[in-house]
Amino acid sequence: MQIIPAIDIKDGNCVRLKQGEMHSATVFSEDPAAMARHWLDLGAERLHLVDLNGAFAGKPKNEMAIREIVSVIGEEIPIQLGGGIRDLDTIERYLDDGITYIIIGTAAVKNPGFLHDACSAFPGHIIVGLDAREGKVATDGWSKMTGHDVVDLAKKFEDYGVEALIYTDIGRDGMLTGVNIEATAKMARELRIPVIASGGINSLKDIKELASFESEGVIGAIAGRALYEGTLDFKAALKAAKGK
Repeated sequence: MQIIPAIDIKDGNCVRLKQGEMHSATVFSEDPAAMARHWLDLGAERLHLVDLNGAFAGKPKNEMAIREIVSVIGEEIPIQLGGGIRDLDTIERYLDDGITYIIIGTAAVKNPGFLHDACSAFPGHIIVGLDAREGKVATDGWSKMTGHDVVDLAKKFEDYGVEALIYTDIGRDGMLTGVNIEATAKMARELRIPVIASGGINSLKDIKELASFESEGVIGAIAGRALYEGTLDFKAALKAAKGK
């Protein structure tokens, strides 16, 4: 199982939010590219980027910082990117820039046709991100709850041809309260595509528990605040993820 460091970009800086609230941003670095290099040097096998301004604006806002990250990472490890991606031209531009996987979240729920078109146009490069609270899907930076059952929607998107699913329990994200292992494992069992866990990871115990479901399809865990605040040691997390 991979431990995937998150680099959330707001106003060109690497930040973390609490429960998706833009006003609760903590700046951890003013140089996201250097932060990306730091995680690569420590042994990261994949990076998770989010254009936070883009997510709220509905269009890319931090392309310069993202390009700088790609320039320092090169093709050494895959980079997955989400935030404000609403059209095929934007996807094509980011893939041309060197991003490996494009994450479609809110737009997938609101406009499933767009997700379907993206999977057709860029097979193997589209990841869907579903955020849920108590089994129901949330959109728009978690500000809006829908009536969609998260497992049902994930199965529908799986049929479209998405490469993987990032599953976030939004009651826990950025709160260091521990990942929702039970819900994540249930999701992985229901799907044929790989599941990446996100939201609330804060200890080696979380990682060891998640890694025990790797055979059922949990291929990675995105870690953010815990890494930046030092409550989770990245090298120890890598070892735990590999069962060591």
